[in-house]
Amino acid sequence: MSPAGDALHLNPDLAGPEGPLVLVILDGVGVGRHDAFDAVSSAFTPVLDELSAEGLYRTLRAHGVAVGLASDADMGNSEVGHNILGAGRIFDQGAKRVENALDSGSLWNSTAWHSVVEAGRDATLHFVGLVSDGNVHSNIAHLVAMLERACDEGVHCVRVHALLDGRDVPDGTAEQFIADLETVLKRLNATGVDYRIASGGGRMTTTMDRYGADWAMVERGWHAHVLGDAPGFPSALAAITDARQRQPGTRDQNLPSFTVMDDAGQPIGAIRDGDAAVMFNFRGDRALEFSQAITESSFDHFDRVRIPAVTFAGMCLYDGDLDVPKLYLVEPTYLPGTISELLARAGVRQFACAETQKFGHVTYFWNGNRSEPFDASLETYEEIPSDGHPFETRPWMQSAETADCVIEAVRGRDATFIRANFAGGDMVGHTANFPATVLALGSIDLALGRIAAAVRRAQGVLVITADHGNADDKVERDAAGNPRFADDGTPVWRTAHSLNPVPFIIRDFSGRLLELTDVADAGLANVAATLLNLLGYAAPDDYEPTLVKPVRATEQ
Repeated sequence: MSPAGDALHLNPDLAGPEGPLVLVILDGVGVGRHDAFDAVSSAFTPVLDELSAEGLYRTLRAHGVAVGLASDADMGNSEVGHNILGAGRIFDQGAKRVENALDSGSLWNSTAWHSVVEAGRDATLHFVGLVSDGNVHSNIAHLVAMLERACDEGVHCVRVHALLDGRDVPDGTAEQFIADLETVLKRLNATGVDYRIASGGGRMTTTMDRYGADWAMVERGWHAHVLGDAPGFPSALAAITDARQRQPGTRDQNLPSFTVMDDAGQPIGAIRDGDAAVMFNFRGDRALEFSQAITESSFDHFDRVRIPAVTFAGMCLYDGDLDVPKLYLVEPTYLPGTISELLARAGVRQFACAETQKFGHVTYFWNGNRSEPFDASLETYEEIPSDGHPFETRPWMQSAETADCVIEAVRGRDATFIRANFAGGDMVGHTANFPATVLALGSIDLALGRIAAAVRRAQGVLVITADHGNADDKVERDAAGNPRFADDGTPVWRTAHSLNPVPFIIRDFSGRLLELTDVADAGLANVAATLLNLLGYAAPDDYEPTLVKPVRATEQ
């Protein structure tokens, strides 16, 4: 990916506004069918409705090839969305990068792959990650390819530590994915190797925490995968069956941690000294903490009890600033020339805030996979601590506090460009609790009203969009798009993101006369150039086209 131009130039056709430009990202808020399963249209959102009607409004593509994913069947996600929003250009992301590395053979030729295979030949090679084909954090097809390759390269003993999804794929599919994996393992074992599932758990109970929100999740994963002392079962399917019986209705993502034990009650695949391990999730935010736990000598988030000396690799580099992990199978995509880098070079003051769950998205991912500011004297980041409660029990999350943060930045008039993320549409949407998701949207709308009033007073510009859909479609659908219902007539609630477009709203309170351009099939990549134009700058030539232009004098 080529970098954008080194310097910004003023836009001769459009001067900047009197007040700040405020970008509000409504995480997981797409434009759905406006039916009974659309929590966005079901919510009371008078502010969002008014801004859509009075401002410039259109929708944007936020999934598939428009955001650099392999196909239009691939859902967008927060990491991908914020990467593209900040970069202003489309580049290969997520699963597509892994597939390119597999197809080209660069993954097999990497130092990381050679290292884990060499160590695994003399001990055990472990694979830890999300076992589904959601293509958001991982894909079981990547795991299968690595299992087959390890077998071909002489690795005798492999253990899989299977995290269960039901979030990026339909709930209730954990058994099927485990059964599919067991079929692959059986086929490979017929060649004389010993490949088995050793532990696991739901992704929201085990291993896959992010942003330090709940290190206990990682600790439970540590006990399951490394220490091998989570509740024991003869197989992964037995563990899932037991959990379903003990707590009917337990969602895949909430299944408890487990360890597979042998007949003597010993773990069949605890991670030990001399072993090798691969975290096969490609998305970094929920893979970083386990990677830190297994690689860092200085670590105080929980008592690891035993710290195995292992050769560890991640599918990707999960955090470039922390340099975690040291070994990774797929080379990272560095994104030079993001909008915030260009604005920092131009001396523009910027402010970013979000609660813990999405703080990394408005900083690290927005900045092209860079955690630190480009110029600390010009950029301020503020994290609003998430409260740690289950999202559906407090669906308002930190909406009010996020609004407080934005309003304070607007009133302070120190920052020219302010960006913020509201997490509720995505985080509450993932719980599949429809009433709670509706409440989340109502809470966000209240916050938007307060922000809009502050931006109006400051004679600034308010831009609203989203990174992907979620809250807009909360029911599973059949191939024809019809809602699915359980035998008792209740809807089969959806936990995954949607493929719907997202809103894009510009409300300019500075008095400038603006109109939308006629860019067809515009996506998230078009936002950065638009923001630059609204700030009074011309966009670099390699950015996707702007979505706004001044109304010509003859049209006024």
